[in-house]
Amino acid sequence: MKRVLIIAYYWPPNAGVGVYRWLKFAKYLPQNGWQPVVYTPENPEVQALDEALVRDVPPEAEVIKAPITEPYSWYKRFTGRKPTERLQTAFLREEAGPTWKENAANWVRSNFFIPDARVWWVRPSVKRLHRYLKEHPVDVIVTTGSPHSLHLIGRELKRLTGIPWLADFRDPWTNIDYYGQLKLTHRSDALHRRMERDVLRKADAVLTVSWRWAEELAAIGGRPVEVITNGYDTDDLPTPPEAVDERWSLVHVGSITATRDVPELWKALAERVRDDATFRERFVLRFVGGVDHSVLRSLEAAGLMGHVERTGQVSHADALRHMQRARVLLLPVNDTPNVMGFLPAKVFEYLSVQQPVLCIAPREADIAQVLGGEHAVVPRNDAQAMRNAVSVLFGPTSAAPRADVAYSRAALTQHLAALLQRMADR
Repeated sequence: MKRVLIIAYYWPPNAGVGVYRWLKFAKYLPQNGWQPVVYTPENPEVQALDEALVRDVPPEAEVIKAPITEPYSWYKRFTGRKPTERLQTAFLREEAGPTWKENAANWVRSNFFIPDARVWWVRPSVKRLHRYLKEHPVDVIVTTGSPHSLHLIGRELKRLTGIPWLADFRDPWTNIDYYGQLKLTHRSDALHRRMERDVLRKADAVLTVSWRWAEELAAIGGRPVEVITNGYDTDDLPTPPEAVDERWSLVHVGSITATRDVPELWKALAERVRDDATFRERFVLRFVGGVDHSVLRSLEAAGLMGHVERTGQVSHADALRHMQRARVLLLPVNDTPNVMGFLPAKVFEYLSVQQPVLCIAPREADIAQVLGGEHAVVPRNDAQAMRNAVSVLFGPTSAAPRADVAYSRAALTQHLAALLQRMADR
């Protein structure tokens, strides 16, 4: 069995969204002739805890944990947050208005921690792993970002050892949707872009999750970029499945940030509530996860708050139960320049429960390609299309959409194993 070193910040029991891609690859790699060796922090900033995820770590895996120093404890102390408070990603705020302290902390983070707050882990990790690799060789090194600091570890290990290195971009770097919210000086922006180009050019192979993002990264790095999308794992589906709501539930699972707000949809729903007594009685808009304060204001302006249910963060298993219960699943993509390649893991888990999806996205986006014709894909500002979609989706029952087996985690890992083999054989 060949060995692959996977350098990943997110790992169980941390349950942040960044966990699932490489946890699932690691789960299925031994079936494809590869032993995963995972290097991860022993004391990361935790977004959520889910001990059940540990069950997916295969017995063949070797997991190496090492301490990390991060500035978040100082950030919390400076901004008056509790030490145990969990920080939201992508600038999601459930309460209005950042304080001057948070703005100041953002400026410091943006300009003194490049590319991100985990940059202090790079140097000790290189030393630690260089020693390890001398005694425990591997065939390929993988780094997965964000955080993109981890790619700097891979770049240096490649230079020191010559081991083939795969840089996996789960998220864009300078094209990430919140990059513009970083308070970057011209010098800091230039440094980000120089680091990004260097990683893209020096890695033996570059991998990402969508076709448009591959094109964007290829344009920056000047070389082809591989695509293996995220996917779903049938082992995760609750059995027996949850019964579908008696109520007409439109359900969003995961964080809904300010850039995912869809005022035109809220207005279309409010019109249906006003004009249709049956819909008014049965409709519920359920959010499972964090909701930005600006989205709540938008819902209030539309007059929908009386139909809103909010559930905080839940375990992965409970998230899938909420998906199974939904009459219709809501999937608004970010209203940002990188929208065409936005293709999160949630898309595939939505598909796995075989419930209809209302996706707010351009019809030419990668997400529309994955959803196909069995789901509703509606442009953000097309109010009439939204009204039509709501009418159809909450109309007579239709056949359940199918889940494409090509997007199963087991099938996707076969593609990854083939890529690793090509790299090892060079």
